[in-house]
Order: sequence, then structure tokens, then C-alpha cells
Amino acid sequence: MLTISNHSRDSAGLTYVYPVLSRRAGGLSVGINLNTNNACNWRCVYCQVPGLIRGNAPAINLDQLERELHAFLDEVLHGDFFAVNRIPAENQMIRDIAISGNGEPTTAREFPEVIDLIGRVITELGMAGQIKIVLITNGSFVNRSIVQKGLVRLAELNGEIWFKLDSATRAGIKKINGVSISVDSVRRNLRTAVRLCPTWIQTCIFSLDGLPTPNAEREAYIQFIEGLLYECLPVRGVMLYGLARPSLQPEAARLSVVAGEWMDQFAEQIRQTGIVVKVNQ
Repeated sequence: MLTISNHSRDSAGLTYVYPVLSRRAGGLSVGINLNTNNACNWRCVYCQVPGLIRGNAPAINLDQLERELHAFLDEVLHGDFFAVNRIPAENQMIRDIAISGNGEPTTAREFPEVIDLIGRVITELGMAGQIKIVLITNGSFVNRSIVQKGLVRLAELNGEIWFKLDSATRAGIKKINGVSISVDSVRRNLRTAVRLCPTWIQTCIFSLDGLPTPNAEREAYIQFIEGLLYECLPVRGVMLYGLARPSLQPEAARLSVVAGEWMDQFAEQIRQTGIVVKVNQ
């Protein structure tokens, strides 16, 4: 049975395709996992990937991915998928196809071809223009030409980017995401993403050692958003989300869910800048 707390990549018995009941999508999200080796170039403290390692996606079997995606979507559209998995009536629709999985998907060398094959499949099934395609990314590879090629095609397919921004300080990024990069680098990558495809910022909110995001981090985040608006960068908005499933990283015991009131207050503080904010506790 599918639940919001179960995002197993093996739930459909496939290599690349898996179903998710997504809080942020508000229904059934069809996931595509390009990082079948559990490798990512980041290591976020809240990551739920088992056996996470540093690295890039392996070679993608594009023919297999296309077969799996076509067959799975066809089953959901015309089979008894919803009944078998006891999906509530209000969630019995495909909200999106989400390129996410067990690592950073844009590290796959075949990334542009993956976007193309998704386009072919949804066209063959009569879903083109009716379903959103979402790329969930840390944005670290958007400066690469092959990734940019894929992002342009993603935009043509009614797609959008969910761009990770968990901190707007170098120290915070290092602590949360396990990488040493400058905020200016994040900003440059975000500019590129927005230029190529509609883009949302997504931010994971949690307590560390019983304490929510420190005030200095909150202020830096607000200043970052204000800077984007000053540049007139057309970011679609900010998506704040909390912990729905336990981390599988060494820091797991130190993480906890923030109070809903705290999350709402932070969301309102961000809205005061003039940007749209969505909240998923």
C-alpha cells in the first residue's frame, strides 16, 4: 500500500520507475530514479537514501527506462493500480512525473535523452500538455551544456525545476548539504535554471539538536530571496517542506520536525518579501 511516508524505489518492482504519494504534488507522482547506485554529489543530513555514497549516476539503459515508464503509466491510466494500492479517491490521478530518485539526476550523462524519452512516452499516451514534469535538483550541474540542453526541452514539455536551497550561507550549506560551495555559486546556478525553465526554490525545514533554523540563517535566507527579487529574477516561488520520513544519515538522531507554528511564521516572513510561498508540513 502506498503512503506518504513510503517512497521506496522498489515498490513497483522496476529499476527506474516508482510511484509516490507526494505531499508537494498533492497526489500520485511517478518517480524516475536515475541514481540506481545510490550515488549523489551532495550528502544532505536529512537524506532518506539507504547506503548513500558520493558519486554520479551510472550509465542509463534508455530503452529499459522508456519501456518501464510507458508500461507503468499505461497501467495507472487503464489498469487497476489505484484499487490494488488502495489509493484514496481524491488522490486517484497522476499529478506529475518527477525526476528525482536516489541522488542528483543531472549527473547522468544521458540526462537530455531522458527528457526526450519522457516527452515521447507522454505523447504516445495522449498525456502531453496534461501532466507536469518536475526535475528535483540541487542545481550544481546546471552550468553544463548537456544539462542545459535537457532543461530547455523540459521547459518545452510543460516542465519545471525544484531547485534545492536549504541554506543561504556557506557554513549552512556545508552543515546541511555536505558540500563546500559559495552562495554566489548557488545564485549563479539558480539564475541559469530560471533562464532555461520555470523554477521553484525548495527548502527542507527541520530542527537540529532540538533547535529550529537559527535567526542568522533565517535572515541570510530572506536576504537571498530579496536579492533575487531585486534582480527581477522570475522565480515561481518558494516551497517549504518538513521531514516526512526518517533520515538514513549519521545525523538522523539529531533531526526532528519543527512545530507547525514555527514553519508558518517563517513562511510568512518570506512572503513579506513579495514572493509566493507554499508550505508542506
